[in-house]
Amino acid sequence: MKKLISRLKGDKGIWSFVALLALFSFMPVFSASSNLAYLGHGTGNTLGYLLKHLAHIGCGFAIIYYVHKVPYHYFRSISKWLLPVVWVVLAITMIKGTVIGGANASRWLQIPFVGISFQPSAFAALVLFVFVARYLSKTRTEPIDFLESLKELWLPVFITLMFILPSNFSTTALIFSMILMLVFIGKYPMKYIGIIVGSGIIFLTFFVLISKAFPDAKFFSRVRTWESRIENFSTDKPDEDDYQIEKAKIAIASGKIYGLGPGKSVQKNFLPQSSSDFIYAIIVEEYGLIGGLGVLFLYLLLLFRFVIASHKANTLFGKLVVIGLGFPMIFQAMINMAVAVELLPVTGQTLPLISSGGTSIWMTCIALGIIIGVTKKEEEIEQEQKEAARREEALKRLIDAELAAEEQQQKESYSIEDKMTNPMNAVLNK
Repeated sequence: MKKLISRLKGDKGIWSFVALLALFSFMPVFSASSNLAYLGHGTGNTLGYLLKHLAHIGCGFAIIYYVHKVPYHYFRSISKWLLPVVWVVLAITMIKGTVIGGANASRWLQIPFVGISFQPSAFAALVLFVFVARYLSKTRTEPIDFLESLKELWLPVFITLMFILPSNFSTTALIFSMILMLVFIGKYPMKYIGIIVGSGIIFLTFFVLISKAFPDAKFFSRVRTWESRIENFSTDKPDEDDYQIEKAKIAIASGKIYGLGPGKSVQKNFLPQSSSDFIYAIIVEEYGLIGGLGVLFLYLLLLFRFVIASHKANTLFGKLVVIGLGFPMIFQAMINMAVAVELLPVTGQTLPLISSGGTSIWMTCIALGIIIGVTKKEEEIEQEQKEAARREEALKRLIDAELAAEEQQQKESYSIEDKMTNPMNAVLNK
C-alpha cells in the first residue's frame, strides 16, 4: 500500500478528499439500492448493485491514476480536435438516444457491442471547459477582439450547448454559467460578457417560443417538463416531482441530528432515484444532520484544495483548467443538495463521487485526473528546485573542502617560518 501511495503524484489533499467521498459512497448506495433491487428482479438483493458501484469506483480511480500521468498541457490541443467529435456524438444521441432508468429524456447513448450506456453531455462539458481555458490562455499582444472571439470561442460553445439543450436544460444552464465564470476569471471584457448573456437569454426565449408553435414535436418535448417544474416549484402545485421532493423532505426530517443509522432508511423504499439524484436525502436520513454537514464539509475542503491548486499553477492555462473542471464539480454537488431540501426545482444532477452511475463517476474522475496532473507539474517543479538546491549545497561543500585542502597543503610546503637555530645548518649539512 505504501508503495502504491508513493506512486501517486500531485496534491495529496485532493487525493485524500476524493478517496474519503468515494469510500463513504458505498454505504448509502448499498442502502438506497434496495428499492431498485425489488423493482429490478424482485429479490431485494443489493449485492449486485454494490459490486457494480465498486466496479465504477475502481475504474474511476484507475482513470484518475492514468490521466494524472499525462502532462496536462497535452489536453490543450486535444480539446480542439475532440470538439467536432463531441458534436457528432451529441447529434447521434439526439436522434437515437435511449431512455435509462425510467427517465423521460433521451440523453443516453449505448455503445454498440459493449452494452454500456453513457451520457455524452457530461463528456462534452469536460471538453468544452478545457477548450475555453485554452482560448483564454492564448498569448496576445492586443486586447481581445469581440468578433474574433465570437468565431473562435462562442460559436463552438453555442453549437455544443445547442445539442445539449433539447434534452437537458439543467446541464446546459450549469455548463453555460460555469463558462461565464471561467471567462470572467480569465479577464474576458465584461461588456462582451453582458452581450453574450443577453444573446443566450434571447436564444432560450426563441427556443421556447418555437416549442409553443410545434407542441407535438419530439425535439421540444422537454420544454413542457421545464415549465411544469418551474411552475410547480413556485406555486407548490402537486405533481410527480413534488412527490419526490415530499419524500426527500420526510427522509431529511426523519434523520434529525444523529440519523436512523446505516441501512435503516425508510424513504428509500418510496423515493425514486434514491441512489442517484436524491441520495443526499438518504444520507441525511441515515446519518442525520451531522452526516449531511460532514458531506458538505468534504466538498468545501475539496473546493479549498482546488483554489490552492489554481493559485499555485505556474501557467494561466493550468489555473483556468483547475477552475473550469473543479468548480463545476462542487457547484453540481451544491445543486444536488439544494434540490433535496427544496431550495431549487428538480434538476436531475447527481452527487459527484457518491451517487451511483458509471458516466457521472468516470467523467468526474477524468476531470480530477487532469486537475491532479496540474498539481503534479507544480510538485515536480518544486521537487526539481529542492534537488537543485541540494546539488548546489553539496557542490559548495565540495569546493570548500577542496580549497581547504589546497590551503593546508600550501601551508605545509611553503612555510615562511624559520624554525632552525643556525641559519647555516642547511649549507653545512649539505
